Amino acid sequence: MSYFEELQKAMTLLSNHPKTVFLGQAVLYEGTGLYDSLKHIPEEKRIELPVAEYFQSGLVNGMAIAGMIPVSVFPRWNFLLMGVDQIVNHLDKFVEMSDGKLYPKVIIRIAVGSERPVDPQSQHKGNFSEAFRLMTKNIEVIELFEPEQILPAYEKALLREDKVNTILVEFADFSKEK
Repeated sequence: MSYFEELQKAMTLLSNHPKTVFLGQAVLYEGTGLYDSLKHIPEEKRIELPVAEYFQSGLVNGMAIAGMIPVSVFPRWNFLLMGVDQIVNHLDKFVEMSDGKLYPKVIIRIAVGSERPVDPQSQHKGNFSEAFRLMTKNIEVIELFEPEQILPAYEKALLREDKVNTILVEFADFSKEK
């Protein structure tokens, strides 16, 4: 299967879980390449948000504390930078801050922007995977380079019980090339 087809399968897997909900920009309405992999998901499982990354990161933290499994969708790493505080200083630290009593599950889906056929310039194609690995200890960052990695990685993120959250990094160019 292609990279894109594997992404669709993974999104279907996530959507079938009763506690998941997809939140972010272009999850309900077109606007980014990630939308195409979500448009087959029931609308009641998708919540469109404005460009408000700090709010988005805080909202999904709260939803996860309440027992939901939010899939927080960011079209680019560069956009997620506005929500770093909520991810690094809160989501990553809930286990320690609560003496192990609180470990909300959030799945963060993010893309490295495409460079082909048009280069969007540096503010839209950053990959901050390594920086996040260095800044966090309770969040696993998984870069999805090959189609066969996608479904197992999303399944791991959904089913894990080790008090670790997951950032899954997709590569927009691969959806057209692999």
